Amino acid sequence: MARVAEALIYDWNTAGARQPAARRGLEINDETLRDGLQSPSVIHPPIEQKRTILHLMAGLGITSANIGYPGASSRALADVVVLATEIRERGLRIRPNCAGRTVESDIIPIGEAQQRAGTAIEAALFLGSSPIRQYVEGWDLDFLLRTVDAAVALARRLGLEVMFVAEDTTRARPDHLRRLYCAAVSAGARRICLADTVGHATPWGVQRLVRYMRRVVGPDILIDWHGHRDRGLDVINTLVAAASGADRLHACALGIGERVGNTNMEQLLVNLKLLGWCDVDLRQLPEYCRTVARAVGLPILPNYPIVGKDAFETSTGVHAAAIRKALHTGDRWLANRIYSGVPAEEVGCEQQVTIGPMSGQANVLCWCERHGLPSDPDLVSRVLALAKSSNRVLRDEEIFALVIQRAS
Repeated sequence: MARVAEALIYDWNTAGARQPAARRGLEINDETLRDGLQSPSVIHPPIEQKRTILHLMAGLGITSANIGYPGASSRALADVVVLATEIRERGLRIRPNCAGRTVESDIIPIGEAQQRAGTAIEAALFLGSSPIRQYVEGWDLDFLLRTVDAAVALARRLGLEVMFVAEDTTRARPDHLRRLYCAAVSAGARRICLADTVGHATPWGVQRLVRYMRRVVGPDILIDWHGHRDRGLDVINTLVAAASGADRLHACALGIGERVGNTNMEQLLVNLKLLGWCDVDLRQLPEYCRTVARAVGLPILPNYPIVGKDAFETSTGVHAAAIRKALHTGDRWLANRIYSGVPAEEVGCEQQVTIGPMSGQANVLCWCERHGLPSDPDLVSRVLALAKSSNRVLRDEEIFALVIQRAS
């Protein structure tokens, strides 16, 4: 198949240039059930829906998940315990972590959740690091260093593995980041997270930051990347972070989260798969996205990439003619790529040809073939006439009505 692809698709992404590569064993952390639920417009789902979402994450090969913020409330703590217990009892291949500030009142509930669930929970402890945050809060670097040291030391005494997050990393001074992250590592953190908390970073800024921090912490400390989408650069920034040396990437289903959201999980996973940076089965991706959309009360727009209704649908005559010719070769691989950069079968979908004002004969012929109906010229003309007089794509029942009318 690779030879066929090379013969039929000239790839400017790789031809004549060295394509960057991610680190081996690249991990994905799903933030849907924590940062995703910080969106001002979502509904917080009940625990049964969270449990379903957790299983879908594991089915997609997502390696870890932030399952909540147990310091926020007794309900949040209870949900974290249920989800962590589910991971242990069901043997889900996904590792839990929980967010918390670098304060005792947030760290102790994570330790309690780990003890009650009987399984390891990583503590993702965050503290603002940028000059603007320091100015507003009245903090200085000495205070931050003391706070980091005390927080990480407490978490380690509670038996928690720690990932330290210098919040607003992409607007923080290099010397401050170096000292903060090194303090966290000295206190026992084995993973750090670089956070583009307000979606400020550009791809070249991400590259500089990740490479700088890799030099600072060395090869043995794991580096996470956590991006936001305020400038719409979330997915490309996350891919650049992977190519620059990040070990784990954070994302949320449908890109939900604080303000306009986090890195979009489904777009990230598809791009990682197409780049050859991960090899996971993405056929459950639409179900994962639809389940999250129902759980949090947000619609999936028709033109949404990968999982929107229109992602693999065309009503345009020129496109339909090419897709029909590809289908007639008997090669679904060909049909799913002739007018799509994302192969539909990779995400458990198929190309759909519909009929609307921009359609031609090929659209009607495709529709008839898909429904096992004869496609004589008179029927084709009638359907096209109805489509051309419409201001939208025809519904199946409207076309069937013409078929029945003609038959009678």
